[in-house]
Amino acid sequence: MAASSRAQVLDLYRAMLRESKRFSSYNYRTYAVRRIRDAFRENKNVKDPVEIQTLVNKAKRDLEVIRRQVHIGQLYSTDKLIIENRDMPRT
Repeated sequence: MAASSRAQVLDLYRAMLRESKRFSSYNYRTYAVRRIRDAFRENKNVKDPVEIQTLVNKAKRDLEVIRRQVHIGQLYSTDKLIIENRDMPRT
């Protein structure tokens, strides 16, 4: 993988993780982070430049979907789950 391509992929990976951590729903947030990490890990050994570009384009589309969904989720926020309340002492 070329250096510029590697940098582009890493920037895209970081942007997807950063954006997915903005989901207001705990379940969506954890699922998105896990799925992004798994997908990038699964494709880390791809060497074909055409396939890499295809995967990068798909990731860019997915990033836009994440951004849209985060925005929609913020419009319709819900109460936090018990697991998200870190102020409460565990027994």
